[in-house]
Amino acid sequence: MEDMIRTVKVKLDVPDGRYDDLHQTKDQFLYCANTTAAWAWRHPDEHCVTSKQQAENALYDRLRDETALTANVVQKGIRRAIEATKSGVARLKKGETTSQPQFDAWSVVYDKRSATFHRDHVSLSTVNGRVECEYVLPDDPEETPIGEYLLNEEYEFRMSTLQYDRSSEAFYLHARMRRTTDKHEQSTTASNAEHRTVLGVDLNVDGSLAVTSTGAFIGNADEINHRRREFEKTRGSMQQTGTRSAHLSIQSMDDREHRWIQDELHRASNQILDEARDHGCTHVAFENLTDIRDRMAGAKRFHAWAFRRLYEYVEYKAELLGVEVEQVSPAYTSQRCSKCGFTHETNRGSKHQFTCQKCEYELNADYNASKNIARKLLKRLHSEQKSSDGGAPCQYALKSGTLTLNGGFTATVDSTAEGESTDKPTTSVVGY
Repeated sequence: MEDMIRTVKVKLDVPDGRYDDLHQTKDQFLYCANTTAAWAWRHPDEHCVTSKQQAENALYDRLRDETALTANVVQKGIRRAIEATKSGVARLKKGETTSQPQFDAWSVVYDKRSATFHRDHVSLSTVNGRVECEYVLPDDPEETPIGEYLLNEEYEFRMSTLQYDRSSEAFYLHARMRRTTDKHEQSTTASNAEHRTVLGVDLNVDGSLAVTSTGAFIGNADEINHRRREFEKTRGSMQQTGTRSAHLSIQSMDDREHRWIQDELHRASNQILDEARDHGCTHVAFENLTDIRDRMAGAKRFHAWAFRRLYEYVEYKAELLGVEVEQVSPAYTSQRCSKCGFTHETNRGSKHQFTCQKCEYELNADYNASKNIARKLLKRLHSEQKSSDGGAPCQYALKSGTLTLNGGFTATVDSTAEGESTDKPTTSVVGY
């Protein structure tokens, strides 16, 4: 027997007057996670604590007293922090730079004791009792993930995550669904259950903050740089006065700047994972961020911090979706032609334009790099497969379909309508 796990995103219809209960529950859940992270993270003076039981023994009673959360929600906050600490310790062992986990993304984790899941609604534990929220279902859910998994009696609800979209002021439940299959079902569904599809992500210090292999141009690095310069200019003027009032104003400004940047990074991380989910990706690939300030022109301390934080946001959010996030070597990703493979420094003719000197393929340089990043992880995943026939399908995601290592292209939309853009693509106009 084997478990098949699927995650389904469904919008909730929250009753009037109960929004604040959910927001306060989130605040206290994150308080549990951040308190635990501060207690568990002891690098470099001593070993970090990675035992969930040890953390619960030390912090559970205190956090129950300090919050109005139910027991299971407190435990989930503690365990989220310990899982993030484990990931940080693993990165330290690889020689990578990391820091104490910080949790500020809107989310609350529920299990079947802190939430009661139904096919048409959910009852959630909050700081002010239970709140029942109906699902907002599509008119015809049959061929959607909601119909296939959420409404399917063969799937049972497991631990799920509540999230909030600030732009639409809407709550969403990311419901994890489990179905137990026998060996016969496993053999007939293995190719689908074990397929590997990679989304490549290229990070930038100007233009778009991140560009994906599916042609999404995410965030605005230029705007972040501009806002940073404005903050620094105002801060410099205040520092010259030297008064206590100016000092307090600078602290307040620093807090506003930090919150604004974090919001931008959270928004970018959510868009990256939206691309991964919408294109059925099992993996997200980034360039290795080690020494990024030395190799990327203009990548000052701020950019290095922002890139690492964006990666960490994607990493821990992806875990909830069952998506793996990995880093690959950055070597030649900006010089290699993603179409024919020819690699030369002259291919990168300008800051945002790539023109292959061999096959004359032209496209946005960052989009080209994102496809090369995806291909690098794909090669690694393919080499790790043990079966002699090559294992399950390996491919990376493009706007118009998927591409395998040997050039096999599978279109998912009318690729002729997209063309091969030589200008900077938008999220809706990208060439394969």
